[in-house]
Amino acid sequence: MFENLSDKLDRAFKVLKGQGSITEINVAETMKEIRKALLDADVNYKTAKAFTDDVRQKAIGQNVLTAISPGQLLTKVMNDELTELMGGSTAELNLTSSPTIILIAGLNGAGKTTFTGKLANYLKTQKNKKPLLIADDIYRPAAIEQLQVLGGQIGVPVYANLESKDPIAIAREGIALAKQNGNNVIIIDTAGRLSIDEAMMREIEQVKDAVKPHEILFVVDAMTGQDAVNTAKVFNDRLDFTGVVLTKLDGDTRGGAALSIKSVVNKPIKFIGTGEKMEALDVFHPDRMASRILGMGDVVSLVERAQQQFDEKEAAELQKKIRKNKFDFTDFYSQIQQIKKMGNMKDLMGMIPGVGKMMKDVEVDDNAFKAIEAIIQSMTPYEKGNPDSINQSRRNRIAKGSGTNLTEVNRLIKQFEDMRKVMKQMSNPAAMANMMRRMPK
Repeated sequence: MFENLSDKLDRAFKVLKGQGSITEINVAETMKEIRKALLDADVNYKTAKAFTDDVRQKAIGQNVLTAISPGQLLTKVMNDELTELMGGSTAELNLTSSPTIILIAGLNGAGKTTFTGKLANYLKTQKNKKPLLIADDIYRPAAIEQLQVLGGQIGVPVYANLESKDPIAIAREGIALAKQNGNNVIIIDTAGRLSIDEAMMREIEQVKDAVKPHEILFVVDAMTGQDAVNTAKVFNDRLDFTGVVLTKLDGDTRGGAALSIKSVVNKPIKFIGTGEKMEALDVFHPDRMASRILGMGDVVSLVERAQQQFDEKEAAELQKKIRKNKFDFTDFYSQIQQIKKMGNMKDLMGMIPGVGKMMKDVEVDDNAFKAIEAIIQSMTPYEKGNPDSINQSRRNRIAKGSGTNLTEVNRLIKQFEDMRKVMKQMSNPAAMANMMRRMPK
């Protein structure tokens, strides 16, 4: 996401290269390029103009330190202003009430039902909550079934009433059941509706009045750009929602919605969806997103994703095995599965400072581990646990069984052996110190 915008902003900063200070004259061309880049990214015109005016005002006249360039200084100002534009600080969900009622609203096809499942999974796994989902979309035939499937995947109960065509009654019944069963969060998935459909808009207002939700989240497809912002404004006028959810940010989006929506509706972005998996939901952090837009990565989010997937006890056991040189192919396969759960590979690489720009035109296949997995799965349990036992005849059999060739099998085993040696050295402080001493000064 934001690849084109990041690239254009980077080019705009280069206009200042070699300048000794930021002045009205030398910043004018840069601001012109930045505004053009924002408009190309489908940012609201008034927002783009106000933003560049603010950046110019704060940048002009600032002394450029010897250690940094004018371009770097402007990047810092831009980073601060982008963070402010997108909300300034992270907006947390209000979960103080028990049960907390969360109403989900939005257009048809925005991804409301998928988000409802993701949010329940997030609240269950990250916030230690006990959610109940209410299937309140009585119009889309597959909506109830879809929510039930998602609820089954994440182990969260779903209340549905296939006989009723009254969304208010269904919502009330679901809330009563949640209170009875001790569910402390209730998420109501409503039908998609167009803002011009007066009857449908009146209906969701009536649901809101009946259930008195603590949070109303407006779900919008980021790929619709300015249309997303305009729709958000109409819905906010009717519902006064508490936060925005941007879905499909992993798609071919120009990012205009993320940059415009807060300034237009004055409501925070609370979550962003970056894929179809139930784990592909991130709390929206304006400062981290600003860093990513400017090509500075987002190491904090990368570490947080890793922490969510890696169990502390398991990590401690793994460390013991590495120290004893017992790390095997079963452990390696397990690590691959955990990395895959962290999300889209190109998205993960974009969180590493500098790598995002390097990977701009590179296609990263999410099936990059497919051949490795096939090779490991073709090994016997004994071979996985005893990598040194894999002789030539075993390698030939593994190659045939995995649908790969002998060269690929040999390469994987060689890489695995090299990796095991490095891991063993890194786990031994004395060996690490010895390596450091040998390094050229």
